[in-house]
Amino acid sequence: MSLFFHCFPMRFIYIFLFILMPFSTLCAQQRHSDTFNDITQHIPLATMLIMKTAGLDNHHNWWETVGNAAASYIISDAITYGLKHSFKEDRPDHSDHYSFPSGHATLAFSGATILHKEYGHLSPWVSIGGYAVATLTAIDRVRRDRHHWYDVAAGAGIGFLGTELTYYLSKKCFGKRDVSIGFSGNRVDIAFRL
Repeated sequence: MSLFFHCFPMRFIYIFLFILMPFSTLCAQQRHSDTFNDITQHIPLATMLIMKTAGLDNHHNWWETVGNAAASYIISDAITYGLKHSFKEDRPDHSDHYSFPSGHATLAFSGATILHKEYGHLSPWVSIGGYAVATLTAIDRVRRDRHHWYDVAAGAGIGFLGTELTYYLSKKCFGKRDVSIGFSGNRVDIAFRL
């Protein structure tokens, strides 16, 4: 393996920390601002997409990768917003009654689990970085009085389990099918191995 692959996770972390610094200082004075969390909740998923775009091997093609990621986000988000509108719990700052569970934590942990599933095999630091950003997002939601600790814990669990469920169902339903396409003259042959 080249030196690039061994150093890539640390370089990537440094780049994202550099990018996030201005946003964190802008939001530092605004206790109830969600700008910082609106960005950090998507960093793990954005990291996975950047790594895929950079050509790092994740054992899935683009359709499988994007399909699993989209399905994970949709399932996790649907569960979260269904519960938000069922429980109607007040936020600690009393701004509305959609506190339980945390949607930001759900998406952050869903993205971190997707990153782990797709690129955790390259280095444990990829997974650690994704879950660290998700944890930072969840902690900051509590610090800003937008959620109780159990709101973000439930959101984290939903994001993690929703993504695990998506990957499990994807593997069971679609498995690893080989598709071969051949062209000969004016004929196209497609072969599936089930």
